Amino acid sequence: MTEKYGTERYGTQTYGTETYEVIVIGGGAAGLSAALVLGRARRRTLVVDAGEPRNAPAAHMQGYLSRDGMPPAEFLAVGREEVASYGVELVHDQAVDVTRREDFAVELASGRTVRARRLIVATGLADELPPVPGVAERFGRDVLHCPYCHGWEVRDLPFGVILTSPMSVHQALLVTQWSKDVTLFPHTTAEADLSDEDLRRLAAAGVHVVPGEVAELVVEDDRLTGVRLADGTVHARSAVFVAPRLVPRTALLERLGAEMKETPFGMAPAVDETGRTTVPGVWAAGNATLMTQQVVHAAGDGYKAAGTINNELVMEDIEAAVRV
Repeated sequence: MTEKYGTERYGTQTYGTETYEVIVIGGGAAGLSAALVLGRARRRTLVVDAGEPRNAPAAHMQGYLSRDGMPPAEFLAVGREEVASYGVELVHDQAVDVTRREDFAVELASGRTVRARRLIVATGLADELPPVPGVAERFGRDVLHCPYCHGWEVRDLPFGVILTSPMSVHQALLVTQWSKDVTLFPHTTAEADLSDEDLRRLAAAGVHVVPGEVAELVVEDDRLTGVRLADGTVHARSAVFVAPRLVPRTALLERLGAEMKETPFGMAPAVDETGRTTVPGVWAAGNATLMTQQVVHAAGDGYKAAGTINNELVMEDIEAAVRV
């Protein structure tokens, strides 16, 4: 059964219809920010939230002015309450299919079908982690991916960086701003495969390179203490950075025929500066575009998309009235 976020609890208004002006798929920072703008613009709006935020493993959210250090779950709860106060309907459900004719028909996992004139896809992305024992279990705690999100909290500790992607050398260089004790573990990449330029930069930055495949992370008393290599040697480290493979949740956009493009992080929907995709009436916002990876930026994406959509609907309705 579809779970609503509570008429009494959040002041959600149910319109008694399955037709909306805008459906927002995804209830993270981008989706809720879009819904807030649309609600305040008096648009009949539905937010479909599967409840799978990317930053769920993190205890706190950093870098968002006035919300620095707030737990992600609390941030989303406050956001839901705010958007619901403007009559936006929120449901805990998953969009499993979408079709487009004159409008958009979105099929939900609960069996409900809802329709709208415009669609915002803010389904985010998934972090595909390297299959090193301990990485997934510690991710968001002392296994990290973004120094801007977590670097301050682990500053001056001994860092390890596991080479998992072409961005890993850059990551190792970047994190030296937060610690001068940084070790790069090439893992399954032979040290000889690192370019001379990479090695010169790593040496200049004071990054120690330790060859050998990483076998596992060492955890003692629920705390990361080291990196064990396949040869059995253990290197004491208190925080480890990895570069996950970013997998945008774009299945719905692909079903609609949205054009995809290659980015430095993988395939992503082609969008303009407002998030408009190549499918008329469909916007993508936040991490689903692979262009935004911070909460504050995702919220801005949602705001831009919603403002553009409201302006477009106003003009569309006026033009229709003129033709009558």
